[in-house]
Amino acid sequence: MQRVNLSMVSEFVLVGLSDAPEVRFFLFVLFLIVYLATMAGNITILVAMSTDTRLHNPMYFFLGNLSLLDILCPTITVPKMLEALLLENKVISFTGCMLQLFFLIDVVGTEIFLLAVMAYDRYVAICHPLQYVNIVSLRLCAHLAIGTWVVGFFNSLLHTSLVFTLFFCDSNEVDQYYCDIPPVLTLSCSPTYSRELVTLVVAGVLGSAAFVVTLVSYLYILVAILSMSSSESRHKAFSTCGSHLMVVCLFYGTTICTYVRPSSTYSPNQDRIVSMLYGTLTPLLNPIIYSLRNKEVKCALRRLISQVRTALRR
Repeated sequence: MQRVNLSMVSEFVLVGLSDAPEVRFFLFVLFLIVYLATMAGNITILVAMSTDTRLHNPMYFFLGNLSLLDILCPTITVPKMLEALLLENKVISFTGCMLQLFFLIDVVGTEIFLLAVMAYDRYVAICHPLQYVNIVSLRLCAHLAIGTWVVGFFNSLLHTSLVFTLFFCDSNEVDQYYCDIPPVLTLSCSPTYSRELVTLVVAGVLGSAAFVVTLVSYLYILVAILSMSSSESRHKAFSTCGSHLMVVCLFYGTTICTYVRPSSTYSPNQDRIVSMLYGTLTPLLNPIIYSLRNKEVKCALRRLISQVRTALRR
């Protein structure tokens, strides 16, 4: 029989970041600026890549998908956080909490798989440059991109159904500024061990698979770079992979600290800091990392700015 949610809780209360009015206003202004900068940076990257034909290749196609995910990730959590900081409205409906968690896990999962696909793309480009065009075709890029979104969707659907078919009957105070798996699980009146075990196993298998693909790709890349005789070729290869490697380290570090552990070790204060890193700062830093370290992206941005200036002068 299908299990029906018998929850007596119809809404949740998000604890938020601070109750002090002066601190709340400061945090509101700070995170509003960060959010707007994140939107502006990633939208600019997307526009530059879509309008500049020089960037119509697999590497920048995947980077465009990453920018889209970096737009979605803070949009899922930050507006509600800003509302709580400014208006003290910390209440979120049961359905709203469920949807927030679903979309957040969906985006995070999709980004993990996308980073693995991007690592494979760099592996082929550096280790098999002559066959790159034939191997990484437009058709393959489309299939890989769609695959990351589909796997992320079903992964999130599983985790969300495991959490929100539990019985919530007592406390409804989520010790976080958004709905996430660890703080919501702690509110359940039902036993959560089996759900946690399934969550950890599924996340561990999928996450480990993506991580192994990323790690093996970069091991091959490192061997290929070290075997290059020309220092100019090595420098070009390092500059090509350096941006992606920095993003991978930043994303995996913050995500592992948040999700790869049982809820019994959940620390609200520590998790708020870590979640801010991957939820707000990482999406802001990604376009900066790619634009500052990538000559082609910088040139495309200059051409875009020049076109905008020319249009405004008319």
